[in-house]
Amino acid sequence: MTVEAPSRPALAERQARVAVAVLFFTNGALFANLLPRYPQIKADLGLSNSLYGLAVAAFPAGAIAAGLAAGVAIRRLGSARAAVLGTLLTGAGILAAGLADSVVLFAGALFLAGAMDAVTDVAQNAHGLRVQRRYGRSIINSFHAVWSIGAVAGGSMAAAAIALGLSRGQHLTISAVVFAVAACIALRYCLSGPETETGPGTETGPGAETANDPVPASESASVPDIGGRVEGAGGPGTRGRRTVYVLAALVLIATAGTLVEDAGSSWATLYLSGSLHASVTLAAFGYIALVGAQFIGRVIGDRLVDRFGQRTVARAGGLITAAGMGLALAVPSVPGTVLGFAAAGLGVATLVPAAMHEADELPGLKPGSGLAIVSWLMRLGFLASPPIVGLVTDATSLRVGLLVVPLAGLLAFLLAGVLRNRHH
Repeated sequence: MTVEAPSRPALAERQARVAVAVLFFTNGALFANLLPRYPQIKADLGLSNSLYGLAVAAFPAGAIAAGLAAGVAIRRLGSARAAVLGTLLTGAGILAAGLADSVVLFAGALFLAGAMDAVTDVAQNAHGLRVQRRYGRSIINSFHAVWSIGAVAGGSMAAAAIALGLSRGQHLTISAVVFAVAACIALRYCLSGPETETGPGTETGPGAETANDPVPASESASVPDIGGRVEGAGGPGTRGRRTVYVLAALVLIATAGTLVEDAGSSWATLYLSGSLHASVTLAAFGYIALVGAQFIGRVIGDRLVDRFGQRTVARAGGLITAAGMGLALAVPSVPGTVLGFAAAGLGVATLVPAAMHEADELPGLKPGSGLAIVSWLMRLGFLASPPIVGLVTDATSLRVGLLVVPLAGLLAFLLAGVLRNRHH
């Protein structure tokens, strides 16, 4: 179908785009402010690696538990208000986690923060899609790149607070207040009106199918359906079985990406400060390097995919992850490990978007079902990863536990054949 090029967005749309970008930035920065504080919290609470892994798994557990509530919040409050309210409560949960004096309170606060983060995530994406419909072209990827900038800024802010000798309470209070004010200001410039409004971009440009659903993640995730409802296929058979196999591979590819992200957020600081004896300030740069390189990968990812194809980019990313982090673990050093986490972040930058995009186009599934299944099961990777790495670490060492990173890269390389090499 031939469409006319969209006209320049009005001032309200441009302001709304900036406002949504601010919400993504605060969402990335809030949690990143807590991560460099994990070694201190672990030491103060006297946690073993296994108990620490179980405790930090409360964050993704909260996200899974509250994922379906996001749709209700958006319908009742609107996507912008739900995103801002979720941001405020996420900041409160993170502050409570930093001040917790027992493992129960620490895990409970992380559960609250994770639950509110899930609401924020769905709501800000829903509002971003509203803005995208007004623009008439795809802009949603730019918001996720801004999230990565926020994560780098948050990690850097935490490193600076540690260097300045600020207590956890002082540091996380400043973080919560600053980003709460930013979110509330952003709310003034978000779009008003009903969530179901349509704009000039309806059914035009990349992502139009997703844009027509105002709340795709929350609505479709509650009733994923992969069985038997085949469009253009006469019931179960070879094609249906292949769809299930491909979907399973896509879930594993997406999970490989999340495993690497979780290794950076939950264990990078601990490994650098504990096993490699880096200073607390320098240890924060393991996570910063990972999310910073991931941001670069997201910025250039679309152009690489257009030129070389999704499969080729995913395979190259898997190799970069496996080789970079594998070498860092084989020859441990502080600079090498920071570079290894950077290689891992760069390598997995396109994995989750690639898996979601492919799942959304799988034959034999109701519209949105493939995307919903991959999104839902991907969160289980976040939930399972910290306890598994913690158990392996207690039985051996954290260096061995972090082998999950190169193994995830190898898994992505092996399964990338299910992705298609599109050339636009």
